[in-house]
Amino acid sequence: MTNRRRFSLIILLAFAAPAIYAQGTLADYQRAHDLQDKTKDLVLNEPGPANWIGDTHHFWYAHTVKGGTEYMLVDSEAATKKVAFDHAKLADAINKAADEHYTAVTLPFQSGLGRPGTAARRGAGGPQMNAPLTFVDDEKAIEFGVKGSMYKCDLQAYTCNKTGPIPASSANRRGDNPEADDLNPEAIDPEGPGGDPVDGLAWQPPAPQEGDTGRFGRQQRACAVSHDRPGQQRERTAPQDSARMGVGSQFPDQLPPTPPDTCNSFDGKWQAFIQDFNVFLKPGGKGDSVQLSFDGSEKNYYSLRTIAWSPDSKKVVAYRTRPGFDREIMYIESSPADQLQPKSMTVHYAKPGDPVDVAYPVLFDVASRKGLEINNALFPNPYDITPPVWWKDSRAFTFEYNQRGHQAYKVIEVDANTGAPRALIDEETKTFFYYSNLGPGLSAGRKYRYDVNDGKEIIWASERDGWEHLYLYDGTTGAVKNQITKGDWLVRDVAWVDEPNRQIWFAAGGSIAGQDPYFTQYYRINFDGSGLTKLTDADGMHNLVFSKDHKFYVDTWQRVDLAPIAQLRRSDDQKVVLDLDKSDTTALLAAGFRPPDVFVAKARDGKTDIWGTITKPMNFDPKKKYPVIENIYAGPQGSFVPKTFSALAPDQALAELGFIVVHIDGMGTSNRSKAFHDVAWHDLADAGFPDRILWHKAAGAKYPWYDVTRVGIFGTSAGGQNALGAVLFHPEFYKVTVTNSGCHDNRMDKMWWNEQWMGYPIGPQYEASSNVVNAHLLQGHALIIAGELDSNVDPASSLQVVNALVKAHKHFDMLYIPGQNHGVGSLAREHYRDDYLVRNLLGVEPPDWNKVSLKESPSDHEEAGQ
Repeated sequence: MTNRRRFSLIILLAFAAPAIYAQGTLADYQRAHDLQDKTKDLVLNEPGPANWIGDTHHFWYAHTVKGGTEYMLVDSEAATKKVAFDHAKLADAINKAADEHYTAVTLPFQSGLGRPGTAARRGAGGPQMNAPLTFVDDEKAIEFGVKGSMYKCDLQAYTCNKTGPIPASSANRRGDNPEADDLNPEAIDPEGPGGDPVDGLAWQPPAPQEGDTGRFGRQQRACAVSHDRPGQQRERTAPQDSARMGVGSQFPDQLPPTPPDTCNSFDGKWQAFIQDFNVFLKPGGKGDSVQLSFDGSEKNYYSLRTIAWSPDSKKVVAYRTRPGFDREIMYIESSPADQLQPKSMTVHYAKPGDPVDVAYPVLFDVASRKGLEINNALFPNPYDITPPVWWKDSRAFTFEYNQRGHQAYKVIEVDANTGAPRALIDEETKTFFYYSNLGPGLSAGRKYRYDVNDGKEIIWASERDGWEHLYLYDGTTGAVKNQITKGDWLVRDVAWVDEPNRQIWFAAGGSIAGQDPYFTQYYRINFDGSGLTKLTDADGMHNLVFSKDHKFYVDTWQRVDLAPIAQLRRSDDQKVVLDLDKSDTTALLAAGFRPPDVFVAKARDGKTDIWGTITKPMNFDPKKKYPVIENIYAGPQGSFVPKTFSALAPDQALAELGFIVVHIDGMGTSNRSKAFHDVAWHDLADAGFPDRILWHKAAGAKYPWYDVTRVGIFGTSAGGQNALGAVLFHPEFYKVTVTNSGCHDNRMDKMWWNEQWMGYPIGPQYEASSNVVNAHLLQGHALIIAGELDSNVDPASSLQVVNALVKAHKHFDMLYIPGQNHGVGSLAREHYRDDYLVRNLLGVEPPDWNKVSLKESPSDHEEAGQ
């Protein structure tokens, strides 16, 4: 063989090497498709959340058994557990009453295990038509709802009867204990509707006050209710629009319920109402109406939704609102289901920089019929002010002021007699104040307020020392009495404020050295900062559900590599009362399934740990070289690397095609220090890429099979912006991208999300982060996916980046799907994304789906409602 021929052969083999080791065959696709079914029944004794029964120390929970679910009943005082009922007899009784075919292990109850009853799996009615299992009549009977109907079953005679339709207030609740929903991360979908984490932040509860019980404190209201955030898109056009969204289209009909016509005073003597944009009063019995305001107009109107009576019924406050710019996005539904011709429709959608509705409070004295406009010097430029809430003794009302730009946030108190406002709490930052409420799950904000003893003291959360911590304020003077929590860790959630004992029960992140800083551990602490007591400490992500009197709690913890473990503990000494369940993964591991590997590398500063996971194919061969795909979502509103166990890793199916798939939380995401978070400020294009690339390189240096020369990326929504930004701003590293429903220019996306991170007013930082402006930088392969009816991210954002790519003479691929909303759900069962990655990273041609198809599995029929 000549040297020339030998050299040519070496070159040929070098270029063919990826294909030699590549997968991407029909058999690989079929194996990936079948994974979900193969994990069924492979994890046993996996506990669901505890559901405390009323005021008792009894609770029920579900755990997995062969073929389905079994329900257990626990007596905390006696430290005993038993099967909750005769499952077979109960199934027979329900079948007779509901004309169904349930079995002992497929009862139609919401278990919290992600395994709804047979009816829900079949798509019959869906979860929104179900109501939770509840024990009644001293646990001698149960009630539940399925397919829109409520049932009651006698657990002694084992008879069931249909009792009527499911009340709207019961639909979708998890179980006996409503707080379990609030405190259980599993009860909150971090990605919200359409797979977009930002959707889950669209509504924020008002500040806690005296009056109502609930997780966020106690809310005293008559009658003000939470109003639409100025920068929040409205889901539908006006009712008179015959072509409005929700009629024959993919858009949900989501107008809020019609508010009442009047707002009654606490003593019942007066009714406030709006007429001709002004505030009027009329006696509760007979009598003539009285006009309180005279300055209302169509362009400066009063709203019934903002009226709030003082508890002594002597004063009433209302907001006068100056409307901002009501931007509308026009949509064309090209392929409606109910007619041949396309439809046009609009969505109300505020974008960064748009003028917002501006509301200011006016205080009215009922006896004198006089109004007093409050001096707005303390709140001159509102992005939003929350509804007014009176103190219980009627001395004043409060509201929270979020300044446009989200760098100043205040709690304002207005004196009932003088109308003088003062700032009880004044929070300022040079970057952004993350004004969404603290809470469980991955996408939780940094605001928390709890008013103690009718506002004589206030518990307030702040990042002023660089970490999210709790502070105790004097509600009379507005001075900080003391910092409650302190250290290089953060408060992730407040579970309970025990006012009589002056204690706070809370979840923290990063509080135990050596553990993953994103794991939540629970503590109790005194108002003065003393007495910090651990309620949990096992190495994992913890979730606690307390009995109503908080004398007992169920602690469930897990990791990506540790299936859930649940214990019943006593609150006073944290001792284990009863080991409930420890998940058994023996069969799962024997079948070859493995959890993702956790990997940690240093960030751009050389000091901070960056955490991520690595998912390998089940037929992983360490002698091979695998291309890498990053599943990215770098939105600053949360952290997104999985921290809890799943029998099937989220990206296992994609890995089966011949890839290593990773998740990484780089700088700029939440749930770490304020400095870590602030990297996103004015720079969403950063997306933590300097940290991510170093993480990849560290993994490549450690693992010979990790090929950092072939790295692809995909993401949806803000993750879609990140995914395209990867190949624009870092083409030397990322070679292939699939971007779905991306907000490619932050000026085109929703105001309330983008102004929080990119700032206000609009400045050059928006262009610097724009994929549209920087489209000419494209060097790799890009597949752009969008749905024509995306109500979350304006689909024009994707079309504008396409336009810029064409003008720059760049080649790319695009899927613009008719009738699809955010996330383009119709692609879930298609192969477009996977094929694109297989073709451009593995270097092989995927199966020809016009000629071949995958064999169906039982889950296909269940998902399709067959």
